[in-house]
Amino acid sequence: MAGITEHVPVMYQEALDLLAVKPGEVYVDATLGGAGHTRGILERGGLVIGLDQDPEAVARAQTLGLPGLKVFQRNFRHLREVLAEAGVEQVAGILADLGVSSFHLEDPKRGFSYHKEGPLDMRMGLEGPTAMEVVNTLPLEALYRILRDLGEEKQAHRIAKAIVEARKKAPIRTTTQLAEVVQRAVGFRKAGHPARKTFQALRMYVNDELGALEDFLHQAKAALKPGGRLVVITFHSLEDRLVKRFLKESGLRVLTKKPLTPSPEEVAQNPRARSAKLRAGEKEAA
Repeated sequence: MAGITEHVPVMYQEALDLLAVKPGEVYVDATLGGAGHTRGILERGGLVIGLDQDPEAVARAQTLGLPGLKVFQRNFRHLREVLAEAGVEQVAGILADLGVSSFHLEDPKRGFSYHKEGPLDMRMGLEGPTAMEVVNTLPLEALYRILRDLGEEKQAHRIAKAIVEARKKAPIRTTTQLAEVVQRAVGFRKAGHPARKTFQALRMYVNDELGALEDFLHQAKAALKPGGRLVVITFHSLEDRLVKRFLKESGLRVLTKKPLTPSPEEVAQNPRARSAKLRAGEKEAA
């Protein structure tokens, strides 16, 4: 798409090393996106089942014509169904990169960025209620809980109240309108844009990201062959805690006692990688 930069896969080498790709084996890229990690798996001789709920991402992947890749337009919470549809019982590895792709952030019409004017959408799969519907219809208490619980926003009540007051005058329809409401409510911050956590919380709510992640993780163990590996890259503490707890309780052998983080060199080249954490586990032989 014109004007949108190529998505840069985060912790590319670390993820592929932990997957330990074997030629001829089948792997799942549960968040296909720009297919950056998938290319690495294919280059190492693996076969890939790629999932993405975003029809635009699926269309881009299909135009790549990558041999060995089967693409499914599905949320990764439907992993079990996709594998059944693909005629595959178990796979040698599963990768999930939970970051928002550059395509989403840089395309104004998708409504993910507080830096770009666009409709307040935020839907990954282009289905269901938009963020605009959420901010203009939910009661104060519900908005407060979303911002507090999913955004870990300390000023959640003040921001929720400001949203409710602003929408009484006129609906909040665009990303920049919402960003301005938040900024007026809490002022400028030294660490990042004042609307960052609000946008994160709304995106997670609109896409039920934590619910989808929990569903996916519980299906992933069953989908792995003995010796198969699960690699998950998260970008904030709620996701990371969920993955950490799952690995501890799942019976998988934890391969990362502490999460791996991007090198300073990677962060310098790709600032969006700065909050990434990678955890991995291996299914032990029966």
